[in-house]
Amino acid sequence: MPRPERAFRTAALILKRRDFGEADRALTILTPEHGKLDVIAKGARKPTSHQTGHVELFTRTELLIHRGRELGVVSQAELSAPYLLLREDLTRGAYASFAAELADRFTGEEDADYPELFTLLDDTFSRLCDTADEPRLAIRYYEMRLLDATGFRPELNECVVSRDEVQPQDQFFSAALGGVVSPGWAHDGSSAVPISLNALKLLRHLQRSPYSHVRSLTIAPALHDETERLMLGYLTFVLERRLQSVDFIRRLRR
Repeated sequence: MPRPERAFRTAALILKRRDFGEADRALTILTPEHGKLDVIAKGARKPTSHQTGHVELFTRTELLIHRGRELGVVSQAELSAPYLLLREDLTRGAYASFAAELADRFTGEEDADYPELFTLLDDTFSRLCDTADEPRLAIRYYEMRLLDATGFRPELNECVVSRDEVQPQDQFFSAALGGVVSPGWAHDGSSAVPISLNALKLLRHLQRSPYSHVRSLTIAPALHDETERLMLGYLTFVLERRLQSVDFIRRLRR
């Protein structure tokens, strides 16, 4: 089995960062070919460091990484896409934090099984920076495609209990069973919650359509709220934990 290269260049999305030691930063990054990595940017907190400004949260950066015994060490960093609005606009930044947290939760260390996840998150950061795009719609699309990429695609076209085709009427949704439950089966121990026909139609559209066909939709606030509640319930069930960034988004709305 060949030994891994000791140094490599990679594009990286900065998911998390924290102070480390006196002048360094510890980063959690997502890469297209090496999966998720924890690395150290030496001296990145020094004002004179050439890495200062190149390892900001929610940016795409080109990194040269040397493998260490436990953590990789960033020896070069060059900013590729700053996504400035994600740090200038509190609401859009909160949604970027949510997207990054999901990417972090759904991937393991050096997990290269989902290369499309890097592109999906990069595209989502870009969409959140576009003031013509509705951030809640961009996030719902991201959630649906993330679930596809990681093997948790919800079933929205047939009842997960009876396997009959779903009829055009209000239905139920079971996070535990992974999809829609027809009304006749909803009270059979499925722990299902109601889902309106309009919410089901929207989620189906997000699941099957390219983003170019989604971004122009005008969604009523109540429908946004319903689909968000359903998706968060499903994500929380799959991850078996609450998402920390959700509370901040809710506080911003209040």
